[in-house]
Amino acid sequence: MHTTMRKLLLLASLSGLLLSSCGGVDTYLKNKDANVRLTKANEYYEKRTWYKANELYASLIPVVRGTKNHEELQYRYAYSFYNMKDYLSSSYQFRTFVDNFPSSKRAEECEFMYAVSLFKDAPKFTLDQSSTVKAMAALYTFTSLYKDSKYTAEANKYLDICREKLEQKEAGAAKLYFDMDQYKAAIVAYKSALDEYPDSENADYYQYMIIRSSYHYATHSRPDKQEERFAEVVSAFNMLKEQYPQSTFIKNAEGLQADATVKINKLRKNNEHN
Repeated sequence: MHTTMRKLLLLASLSGLLLSSCGGVDTYLKNKDANVRLTKANEYYEKRTWYKANELYASLIPVVRGTKNHEELQYRYAYSFYNMKDYLSSSYQFRTFVDNFPSSKRAEECEFMYAVSLFKDAPKFTLDQSSTVKAMAALYTFTSLYKDSKYTAEANKYLDICREKLEQKEAGAAKLYFDMDQYKAAIVAYKSALDEYPDSENADYYQYMIIRSSYHYATHSRPDKQEERFAEVVSAFNMLKEQYPQSTFIKNAEGLQADATVKINKLRKNNEHN
């Protein structure tokens, strides 16, 4: 019986602690003394209890605007969103910090964190990449504003990842066109990928896929268009050999080029007889 009573008392004590911790923020939110709320918000922040700190900071923003506490609170408010992984909100709050305190010693950091937040808010490459484009613009702005920043290397790393995502998106669209037998669209899309990313490690593959797409496009074309379009296969193959002489795709493309040449000769002979 004694042991059971101790367990019940322990459970009651834990329940009381849980209830008090859950209700703590509401209690302070109702407190009209801004200094009390600010002190508690900072305590939560230091303990990395981001959600509770965030709630209290949100209630204080209108109160501290224009006071000596505004800059520090805005800074912590932005980071509380970031640490909660609410990157869209943190991007807005870091941007607000820079706009409100452009001369602050933290302006550079917050300009960078604005870009990082946008970067982290961007989805994987298979989804809409408008957020990635926005992140890239912010990163470019940062690197142009702060040329010798300690954050430059990291910013450039994020830019590389953004470019890779956009390239994957474009290459994925080109492959989808190819897989759906929309060869003309695939040619345009792969050429666009090459134009946008000429230094890509996949550049020779894109050129190879232009050859494949062109070959299938010619094969499915009207007879009066085939000679011209098979000639484009040969031209695309010559470009592959010229621009990427070490490419492993040359061997795979040789058969398409040879067959296209045979077909061109046959079409010319048929045209001569006709």
